[in-house]
Amino acid sequence: MPPLMLRPEDCKLRMPDANMQNRIALRPGRADDFDFCASLYFAGMEKVIRELRLDVAKHAVGLRERWHSIEVRIVTLDGTDVGWLQSRIDDDAVFLAQLFIDAPLQGQGVGTEIMTRLIGEAAQSSRAVTLGVVKTNPALRLYERLGFRITHDDERKFYMRREAGTSLGEGKTSHAISH
Repeated sequence: MPPLMLRPEDCKLRMPDANMQNRIALRPGRADDFDFCASLYFAGMEKVIRELRLDVAKHAVGLRERWHSIEVRIVTLDGTDVGWLQSRIDDDAVFLAQLFIDAPLQGQGVGTEIMTRLIGEAAQSSRAVTLGVVKTNPALRLYERLGFRITHDDERKFYMRREAGTSLGEGKTSHAISH
C-alpha cells in the first residue's frame, strides 16, 4: 500500500509540488548524525527553552539520553541533510518523538510530506500516530489539519493522536483542555 497522500484541496496544507516530493527522502540515522540532529533541535527549540527558562545543559544531556540512532531517520532534500525525525512503536501507535526541519525549509511543505509519509507507514500496520507538541508551536495547526486530535495536555504540551483511518479534518479539537 503506498503512503497516504494528502491533496492540498482537501486540507489547505502547503504541500510540496510533485517534483519536491520526489526530491525528499529519508535515510536511516547513524551514530555520527547526533551533532547534526542536536544543532537542529537547539535551533528549533531556542525560543521554547528561553520562554520556559529551561536549563540548557540539562536539556542537552536529556536529548543525548533520549536520542537513539535506531529510531532516527534523516530527512534529505536532493541528497542534503535538512531535518530529522525520531519515532518508535508504542503499543498500538507510532510515537513521533521529534521532528525538526532546517529553518529555511520550514513552511515549504517538507514537514507536511514527512508527516504524510509517517501517517502512511502507520496506516499500513493499522496503527495510530501519537505525539506531544509544545503549546506555542505553530506545527499544532498542521497536526490538526492532518487529523490529529488533542487527547490531553500538561503545563507545556498538548498530546495528540491520529487514529488509523482518520480522515483529514476529523482531528480538530478545541485548545480549551483543562489540567
